Amino acid sequence: MKKWEAALLIGVLCTFLFTSFFQTAETVTDLQQHVLRMHILANSDSEEDQELKYQVRDALLAESESLFGTDAPESREELKATAAAHLSDMETIAERVVQENGYSYPVQAELVTMDFTERTYEDLTMPAGTYEAIRITIGEAAGKNWWCVMYPPLCIPVAEEVAVEDAQAETYFTKEEQDVLYHPERYRVKLKLVEWVRHWMKK
Repeated sequence: MKKWEAALLIGVLCTFLFTSFFQTAETVTDLQQHVLRMHILANSDSEEDQELKYQVRDALLAESESLFGTDAPESREELKATAAAHLSDMETIAERVVQENGYSYPVQAELVTMDFTERTYEDLTMPAGTYEAIRITIGEAAGKNWWCVMYPPLCIPVAEEVAVEDAQAETYFTKEEQDVLYHPERYRVKLKLVEWVRHWMKK
């Protein structure tokens, strides 16, 4: 192969790799800006505190209609506004569960922007990155957390479990975003590069 042919081939490969990298970065950014998560942190990793965390989760999801309304929100911003107006109600519900179980842990509900590591829930994997979340902390908030996606509305209470509704994912996410969510193994190297570049740019 002649030198100019080799240089041309390398150029084409580099262009392809960079284009693919930036497309992935754009897809992940769009996904993160489209999502509102719920994040509940237990007081500790003890069996009792972890069970209490799940009881708080169940109580909040059982009251989801009174907290967030019966109609699906049209946007993340709409759900954020609704959540902001009901943070004290969420605290009251969580505090009631805590007290009914014989504890006096303080509870706080807030809207935050925070970094998450890669998280898998059933067949859905949220890539690592910065997301907005409804954050419920119980006591020292030093235990393992439970999370779910509130917008798009993927947390569906079913009996005593909480399932991810795949049909909802198909409705709210683009095909590119769904591919990232359901086939993370195809993107992990690119996502690591995206994470590294964003970390470098913040310096």
